[in-house]
Amino acid sequence: MNPQKRQQIFARLQAADPHPTTELNYSTPFELLVAVMLSAQATDVSVNKATDVLYPKANTPEEILRLGVDGLKTCIKTIGLFNTKAENVIKTCRILIEEHGSTVPDSREALERLPGVGRKTANVVLNTAFGHPVIAVDTHIFRVSNRTRLAPGKDVVEVERKLEKFTPAEYKQDAHHWLILHGRYTCIARKPRCGSCLIEDLCEYRDKLLD
Repeated sequence: MNPQKRQQIFARLQAADPHPTTELNYSTPFELLVAVMLSAQATDVSVNKATDVLYPKANTPEEILRLGVDGLKTCIKTIGLFNTKAENVIKTCRILIEEHGSTVPDSREALERLPGVGRKTANVVLNTAFGHPVIAVDTHIFRVSNRTRLAPGKDVVEVERKLEKFTPAEYKQDAHHWLILHGRYTCIARKPRCGSCLIEDLCEYRDKLLD
């Protein structure tokens, strides 16, 4: 895909949604961190239901640590892998208190040292909470990048590097959200909605479904 097409793709996505953001509910960087940790193999809707229960009871590292693993599990038991996620959130809270003054660190290296926080989670927090122009590649972005040929790659790291390289600078801050939302609602996995896609004529997907 040539640079002109990429420019037009992001220009259209921006025109359609000038101020995109995550669909996870949060009000602080810590709430966002926990929500993203809980979102692995779970929908944003299910995570929001769980955090709607959790955050009125505990929404700081100290408060969640006081809940303990069992108390936290009770709040998040409706989402997948809640046992492992509860253990990781409790461990993360302890590290945040002991090593970071109860604040979420503003660096990928520090974030990735937290239990249950990988590169994707770190990038979401850096982008959404701290305004870093980084792109977190999840299954939606991986699919959209490969299907459209915007930034094809064999794994999420390769796609991330290509998106970082090829996304025009003025769109990098919001690219993560536009591509996730596009993959979630238009360029869906089983049957992409090509006929109603605003970038259909720019997309290089060979098997477009135009009915």
